[in-house]
Amino acid sequence: MKRRKQSGFTLIEILVVITILAILAGLLVPRVMDRPDQARVVAAKNDVRAIQSAVNLYRLDNGVYPSTEQGLMALVQRPETGNVPRNWKQGGYLDRVPKDPWGNDYQYLYPGVHGEVDIFSLGADGQPGGEGYAADIGTWTQ
Repeated sequence: MKRRKQSGFTLIEILVVITILAILAGLLVPRVMDRPDQARVVAAKNDVRAIQSAVNLYRLDNGVYPSTEQGLMALVQRPETGNVPRNWKQGGYLDRVPKDPWGNDYQYLYPGVHGEVDIFSLGADGQPGGEGYAADIGTWTQ
């Protein structure tokens, strides 16, 4: 009588594979789950650079930066109060003032605390200061 060779996996082989997959998942999942937060930080840094460029163009055209009271809206609509710009560019310097990746307004200070002008996001927590993804992202962190 001939014995047929049975093919398939033993229970131990299946358990070894499951254990290896669990170890890999334990190492890789935290890194993959961290990516959205990293992407938000990169987006905020890019927004700050773009806003800073628009503010610098405003200054080149008008000789002064927008005041803190005029804020970033001075890049979208011509200010009617405070130091009214003489050579404000028709159409503005930005199409709109963007929100940071966490849905909060970007902050603007002139004169700045960290430089001539401060443009910044308060980070993931929306509060001043913080560490990690909750840290402020501004012109001084570029």
